[in-house]
Amino acid sequence: MLSSIAARITSTGHSSAKKAVSWKFLRCYSSTVNEANVTVLDFKLHKLDDGPETNTVLTRDEALKYYREMQVIRRMETAAGTLYKSKEIRGFCHLYSGQEACCVGIQNALTLDDAVITAYRAHGWAYMRGISAHGILAELTGRKTGCAKGKGGSMHMYAKNFYGGNGIVGAQVPLGAGIALAHQYRDEKTVCVTLYGDGAANQGQIFEAFNMAKLWDLPAIFVCENNKYGMGTAVDRAAASTDYYTRGDYIPGIWIDGMDVIAVREATKFSKDYCLSGKGPLVLEVETYRYHGHSMSDPGTSYRTREEVQEIRQQRDPIISFKQKIIELNLTTEEELKDIDKSVRKEIEEAVVKAKADPRPAIAETFTHVYANTPKYTVRGCDAFSVHTSS
Repeated sequence: MLSSIAARITSTGHSSAKKAVSWKFLRCYSSTVNEANVTVLDFKLHKLDDGPETNTVLTRDEALKYYREMQVIRRMETAAGTLYKSKEIRGFCHLYSGQEACCVGIQNALTLDDAVITAYRAHGWAYMRGISAHGILAELTGRKTGCAKGKGGSMHMYAKNFYGGNGIVGAQVPLGAGIALAHQYRDEKTVCVTLYGDGAANQGQIFEAFNMAKLWDLPAIFVCENNKYGMGTAVDRAAASTDYYTRGDYIPGIWIDGMDVIAVREATKFSKDYCLSGKGPLVLEVETYRYHGHSMSDPGTSYRTREEVQEIRQQRDPIISFKQKIIELNLTTEEELKDIDKSVRKEIEEAVVKAKADPRPAIAETFTHVYANTPKYTVRGCDAFSVHTSS
């Protein structure tokens, strides 16, 4: 059978090169399976009798897709770090390296009709919501081709049904409740996923949003991305209770291994079904880890040891562990994943080159997009005598 497949592949030509490619194709794919059963770490539940499935099916296409998405985010963030150090990126820059399984797992249980709002560590989320690596890197470097026309930078990225990227700690949580209210009001079968960090989890406005969301049984999934440190403060030094999935009190909650993309996906599937059944909101804690400092001005080593970071990288890295899992399950091969790595590296390198060559916005752009859907207006400058008119 394999010989006949190879014959069909090479039927359009007789060169040795084509035959070599054909047999390489067969070696890569003949031993793989189309799907496999996967078991994930048990979920911890709060006020729930039943939780997400711990046994599920992963298809070959899904495995390759998730692996590629996590690799794109990792390489994009590495590129962003390099651009920042060379002063191509100015201002704030919060990297997502180490947390890739969170956004990839959650988004692959949603559709683009569902809404997402997050905090300032938003590059990975921007990519998963449909913005290209070039659009993100162009935004970071302040180019007019960026996803916010070069005006938003690291903390302010937007796409359809993706509401940022927000710089004020915890302020996106009540906004997320409002977006969920809009879904409910319009009778849409969609949810709003609202993300915040462990550092923001103690903000009072979060509990006000929880209260309103439960009162109205909104289709809201509140997700605490617990990466263990709020800026430079460890979670157990900042919170009397670090069981963030129980913080909703009267709202049910789920703890998830945030370094396992499949566990995150399954918990999000369960949560979306729960919310859309009319039962109201859920609070999820996705336990993860960030490899870099809080922002580029933070070396990330004054409040934790280098050995701690290395241990997580070696033992719990979301990409490496997923790679090992899908190879062991015969969903793919080492050779095939190396091809994906090469493709991703090329994509990011080209995105960096293009972003650096793109033009910056004109000075006049400073005074546009101050308001939406309004006629021309004037904006006072830095003193009482300079006035600028919108375009």
